[in-house]
Amino acid sequence: MKRLALALLLGAAALWVTAGVLQDRHALWPWVGAFAEAAMVGALADWFAVVALFRHPLGLPIPHTAIVPANQARIGRSLADFVADHFLGDEAMVARLRAFKPALRLGGWLADPGHAEQVAQHLAGAARQALKALDEPAVRQTVERAAQERLREVDVAQLSGRLLQGLLADRRHQALLDVGLEQLARWLADETLQARLVEVIASETKVLKVVGLDQMAGRMATRRIVGAATRLIEEVNDDPQHPLRLRFDDFAAGFVEQLQQDEAWRARGRELRDEALAQPAFSRALQSLWGELLHWADDDLRAADSTLRRHAADAVRGLGQTLQQDRVQQRWLDAQFVAAAPRVIHQVREQARSLIAERVAQWDAQQLSRTLELHLGPDLQYVRFNGTLVGGLIGLVLHAVQLAWR
Repeated sequence: MKRLALALLLGAAALWVTAGVLQDRHALWPWVGAFAEAAMVGALADWFAVVALFRHPLGLPIPHTAIVPANQARIGRSLADFVADHFLGDEAMVARLRAFKPALRLGGWLADPGHAEQVAQHLAGAARQALKALDEPAVRQTVERAAQERLREVDVAQLSGRLLQGLLADRRHQALLDVGLEQLARWLADETLQARLVEVIASETKVLKVVGLDQMAGRMATRRIVGAATRLIEEVNDDPQHPLRLRFDDFAAGFVEQLQQDEAWRARGRELRDEALAQPAFSRALQSLWGELLHWADDDLRAADSTLRRHAADAVRGLGQTLQQDRVQQRWLDAQFVAAAPRVIHQVREQARSLIAERVAQWDAQQLSRTLELHLGPDLQYVRFNGTLVGGLIGLVLHAVQLAWR
């Protein structure tokens, strides 16, 4: 393109010389000379303008030439401001964010099983790093102290009373009575226990022992005792309103009330609590429990079929499905994104502005000029073409005006 522009300039120069030699031979040649002369002026002026953008014409330090190298830093700042203000403006970015529908897209991404597994893998890696930190001796001691401080604040009697009160709801404590009665029935049915009862009763019937009826009396008494107890157990099992059950209700309610209100019980609970916490065995047990919990979690996270990782992936996928289906949550989450966007956009915009300005300022000035000239060169050479032709046309107009004036 530069050679073509130069060829056009040389052509205008040759035409101007030819017109000067032949101008007396025909009236048309002065017009040709005027055209060629003005064309050369236009071509040279535009050549100077194009070259002055990137370097000093002919190497001469003419003022206001080599514009790009001389203003490299200002160009970088201007470019940075243009990009930051027009491409990273708050309104434009927020509008794009609303159209993007981030909550719905996030839900679709998380609902994908592969993506959910990726998130679970990252969470597992972060969790393993956290477990290593939690297994440090200093952390163990901190956890132990915090646990003991919390436990010292617990009112054992009142806590036990509330737990038992929960059992009293819907008479669920009666299940404990049923278990006790079943165990008693099994004991009474045990032949070893029955033989022991026979011996005890026989040893107490000294009068019958003289006539050899002590064993018989013992067996009869044992059968009566076992039979009576068995019948009583059956009656209690069959009757939800049996007096024994009602008495057990009264006993349990009274015991719960004592635990919650009786200061003596509460003081005894505090004593037992403090005695347990002061035992070295409790401290060792607490540290052992903490270590076992951490090791179990670490072993599980390293396993190929990790339970924790599988639950995490399921939770992530469930969250994604919820976001896809729940319009209310989508609108809420989108609103949070939009509310947080200006602050983030401002940070990114200023970082981009600084980055662009710094990068442009760091470029080699000659290389920058060369790169811009290669990219813009073809279009800039058309300026020289147009300058040559337009200059020639203006020369014709001026020649016509000059003739008219004469």
